[in-house]
Amino acid sequence: MRLLSLIAALVATFAVALPAFASPDAWRAEWPDTDFSTATVEDWSEIISGGPPKDGIPALSNPAFVPASETSGLSDREPVITLELDGARPRAYPIRYLTWHEIVNDEIDGTPVAVTFCPLCNSALVFDRRADGRVLSFGVSGKLRHSDMIMYDRQTESWWQQALGRAIVGELTGTELTQLPSWMESWAQYRDRHPEGLVMAEPDWPRRYGQNPYVGYDSAARPFLYNGEMPPHGIPPLVRVVRVGDRAWPLPRLAEAGRITEAGVTIDWEAGQASALDAREISEGRDVGTIRVRDADGNDLPHDLMFAFAFHAFFPDGTWMVP
Repeated sequence: MRLLSLIAALVATFAVALPAFASPDAWRAEWPDTDFSTATVEDWSEIISGGPPKDGIPALSNPAFVPASETSGLSDREPVITLELDGARPRAYPIRYLTWHEIVNDEIDGTPVAVTFCPLCNSALVFDRRADGRVLSFGVSGKLRHSDMIMYDRQTESWWQQALGRAIVGELTGTELTQLPSWMESWAQYRDRHPEGLVMAEPDWPRRYGQNPYVGYDSAARPFLYNGEMPPHGIPPLVRVVRVGDRAWPLPRLAEAGRITEAGVTIDWEAGQASALDAREISEGRDVGTIRVRDADGNDLPHDLMFAFAFHAFFPDGTWMVP
């Protein structure tokens, strides 16, 4: 029943997804400025429409911020993406906003960043927007590959795979963005650690901020808009995994252990963060906890907290860190 509610909500929000195509010809009229002659995509049928057209999910640019100590309206357990750049005031980007916008183009003390969240993969990544000698601005293409958002840059209209931070179609094909260390944690965890920090203010868009249009998704039997292989080792496809490089640690293992040190990294798990993809109200989602990933010197490491099916799709030769 919960999966049926999810599908109904998605269809009502975005309309029915369009079919896949075996060549890029069908996309050329919609994307006249994209160079489809250059691509790393071998099977074009992997790319489908998620429903919304180009910019149908509106990315944000240059958002406003307010001090964490003066912020109201966020529940303690709500997830935020935390970004702590050296020398800059910490910033938190609430998932209640990113669920509806998926990309935030921001600049922090001269560093241009793209804060991204793909709900269908639970992939929350922050990138430096500088690539190929220019500063890029990103939008949401409306296309999916392996259920993961395809971003596009407004300078060349190249297509970028969000889970990889890599251009897969267009002039910049093969270019990779630099991923910055960031993590998802609860609003209370961020606020208590950084009362002097900043939090992104509510955008001026007519959206149901705080509500989850993907009710019950992370307990569904199968991913939405995904036709690829399921993960090995009997791991359910919608179990979260912590990806560091091409290794993946299943979240249930981390939650049971509390801390694991392997392969040169230490991963800590702490209770207190609500799932953004469970209950209708994000703040009421079940507790999935917060993870931090650090190296041997205690430095935060770039990582992802994605669903198992997405790791298997994008890292088919990756290593599963299971007992």
